[in-house]
Amino acid sequence: MKMPFTSYFLGRTSRLVFLSALGAILLLANASPSAAQKKKKKDNTPPADSGNLVIPMSDEQRIDYLISEMLGAWQLGDIEKLHKDYADDVSIVSGAYAPPVIGWANYLASYQLQKARMSEIRYDRSNTYVKVRGTVAWACYQWDFAAVVAGQASESRGQTTLILEKRNDRWIIVHNHTSLLETVTAPQPGTPPATQPQAVKPPSP
Repeated sequence: MKMPFTSYFLGRTSRLVFLSALGAILLLANASPSAAQKKKKKDNTPPADSGNLVIPMSDEQRIDYLISEMLGAWQLGDIEKLHKDYADDVSIVSGAYAPPVIGWANYLASYQLQKARMSEIRYDRSNTYVKVRGTVAWACYQWDFAAVVAGQASESRGQTTLILEKRNDRWIIVHNHTSLLETVTAPQPGTPPATQPQAVKPPSP
C-alpha cells in the first residue's frame, strides 16, 4: 500500500511541478510581447526633424553670411532678398563723386538703372573683417568686379565698409560706403581702342 501511495504522490507532485512550470512559461510568453510593445512604442518616438536644425553662429559669422547673401542677391537682381539685408533708412555712398543716396527706395531706383546696363557680372570678395560691439557692427572687405557695361568689358577694384545694426535679433545694413581704387576698361573685340580709358562707376552693393 505504501508503494502505490508513494507513486500516486510522486505522480501528483510531478504534475503540479509540470503545471506550475507551464504556467510560468505562459506567463513569460504573455509578458514578453507586452514588454516588446512598450519598447516598440518607445522606439517609435519620432526623431527630431533634422531638416529644421539650426546651426548656431556667432554674430561675426552671421554678418559674414549676410554679406555673401547680399552680394549674391545684388548680382542676380533678387530685389526681395537684397531688401531683406538693407534697412529702409539705409545711406549709401558710392565710389563716384556723387551725393549719398538716402533710403531703400532711392537706392533701389539707382540700383535698377545700374543693373539694367550690366551683364556677365562677376563680383569677388576678399579680406573681410567684421567687428561687433553690442547691437552695432562694422565690416570691411576688398572686392574685384568685372562685367559688360553698356557693351564694354569693364573691371574695377575697391573696398567697401558696412555699418550694421541688430534690429529684432537680426543684423541689417544701415550704411554702405564703397571706395573705388582702380578702373580698367577693355574694348570689346573689333572695337578700336580708345585714347583714354573710360571711367566706369563702381557698383555699390
